[in-house]
Amino acid sequence: MNELKEAITLVDIIALIVFFSCWVGYRYFAELGKRGREGLVGITHEYRLQWAMESTAREIPVACGSLTGNLMNSVSFYASTTIYIIAGLFALFGTIDQLEVLTVDMHLTDRVSRELIQLKLLLLIFIFITAYFKFTWSLRQFNFLCILIGGTVYEKNMPNKEHWLKISKRMARINSQAGNEFNRGIRSYYYGIASLSWFIHPWLFIAATIWVTGLLYHRDFHSKALKILRDEYPPEYRDNYFFMKKEGDIKDHLK
Repeated sequence: MNELKEAITLVDIIALIVFFSCWVGYRYFAELGKRGREGLVGITHEYRLQWAMESTAREIPVACGSLTGNLMNSVSFYASTTIYIIAGLFALFGTIDQLEVLTVDMHLTDRVSRELIQLKLLLLIFIFITAYFKFTWSLRQFNFLCILIGGTVYEKNMPNKEHWLKISKRMARINSQAGNEFNRGIRSYYYGIASLSWFIHPWLFIAATIWVTGLLYHRDFHSKALKILRDEYPPEYRDNYFFMKKEGDIKDHLK
């Protein structure tokens, strides 16, 4: 412990503060409030609500099941990959000496400490373990979505509009919850890549963290994909589904 205190510098501490501030803070910035509703998180929730409401018109929701299956396959792939990454990072603890030599040979840092290298590896392990938990929880919630799709009442058997709206909102919310957890796992990958730069130099670590945060911000709020989703989003669904304030404002979509 004393060796680590001697090895870690003020710049290392600042880099860690910047890293965790960006990693944790960006989630709340991108997902909550008015700004969150204007970004990809909010727009995709609108489409998920549209999907849920249209699913009641399908007597046998095979298409919904197939789409959900594709989403689950993507999440499962990342969860499996993350396990291998974590195992590889633990294996690196047996090569600390080689990492020390590599760092010295690169001539990009003034001091090299075995304890500091271990701390950097622990940070990477923590990031990818967090990603693994995000992916597995996302996968489980997509399973819940499958259950809701299977239990969806067919349009002709719907008791009333209130029940239709209730089950549609429930499906959209669990779908968004699963999708948001998946996004958080992917975001952990981005910040995991940024943390690799700490092995080179703490200032580069700070720069990489800020760059990754800026990249995520651009993709969530200024990307071409978001503009397409905004421009091509059907006005009738936007007015009647996502922004409805009163149940009396819902048009009679059920016959």
